[in-house]
Amino acid sequence: MIDEGIIRNLDALGRIVVPKEMRKLLCVKEGDPVRIIKNNNSIIIKKCKNSCVFCEAEDNIFEFQNMCICKDCKDKLMQIK
Repeated sequence: MIDEGIIRNLDALGRIVVPKEMRKLLCVKEGDPVRIIKNNNSIIIKKCKNSCVFCEAEDNIFEFQNMCICKDCKDKLMQIK
């Protein structure tokens, strides 16, 4: 069975509202960045993962003063005197 999803209308500026239930399930809150992808005849909206501000790695991420830093870059920063 194919999930039909929820139907929403675009407004005059081309915007849609992502239903609260879906935002809650994906832990997406106001102000969070999302990635919009064209895939054949579909539009996919994906939650952006946190990535390192220096190298854009998505693994082993730490938050420091509202910035995401990976372990490798953190280790390199620790070596700076």
